[in-house]
Amino acid sequence: MNTMQKFAVGAVAATLLGVSGCSGMSRQDKRTAIGAGAGAVGGAILTGGSPVGAVGGAVVGGVIGHETGKK
Repeated sequence: MNTMQKFAVGAVAATLLGVSGCSGMSRQDKRTAIGAGAGAVGGAILTGGSPVGAVGGAVVGGVIGHETGKK
């Protein structure tokens, strides 16, 4: 497994564990967190592991998750 695959697997696992521990979160909050985690992984993969890409992906994913979580 190369470094990017290890990072992606670790990020997904951390996101899932983090969200599962937040039972008090609203549906919209959970979707925001999941979107941010998925966006961070996607941004890092698309930019070859760049921290800027990961942060940018997290922001975009979080916004998308937040908007899809609205009733």
